[in-house]
Amino acid sequence: MTTTAMLRAFCDAVEQRNGRAFAELFTEDGVYHDVFYGAFAGRAKIAEMIDDWFYRTATDFRWDMHDPVSDGTTLYARYTFSYKSTLPEANGARAMFEGVAIMTLKEGKIASYHEVANTAPAFVDLKFAPERIAKIVAKQGAALKVRPEMQRHLA
Repeated sequence: MTTTAMLRAFCDAVEQRNGRAFAELFTEDGVYHDVFYGAFAGRAKIAEMIDDWFYRTATDFRWDMHDPVSDGTTLYARYTFSYKSTLPEANGARAMFEGVAIMTLKEGKIASYHEVANTAPAFVDLKFAPERIAKIVAKQGAALKVRPEMQRHLA
């Protein structure tokens, strides 16, 4: 499967709430690190993330990958992503994100998925209270500080 075809299958599976198809893009022991929900390891958990977690408080997903770059081992792609929120305070608003997907590839499958996402505009779209936004951003900051590559920056 070409990179472009894999990324389109990735996005289509999310939009179609097809966790099984999404998980098949990953290695058996693949891990999806979601910016909100954390890590999901193995195909069964990755499928559950799509079918249950993503659609728990959202519907009408749209996901597009742009400008992919890969050396065969690592794949980067800028993305745009949105959904309609079913959270009461959001009143059906569409939350929109822009980010970068970072995938480690193994034998044509995704072994690991990470993302860097600009989540702030979505929090405003969803009408989150400032205290809630601060709590989410603090959690993201704490997760950043424990990563090995950040240790030099904390010294």
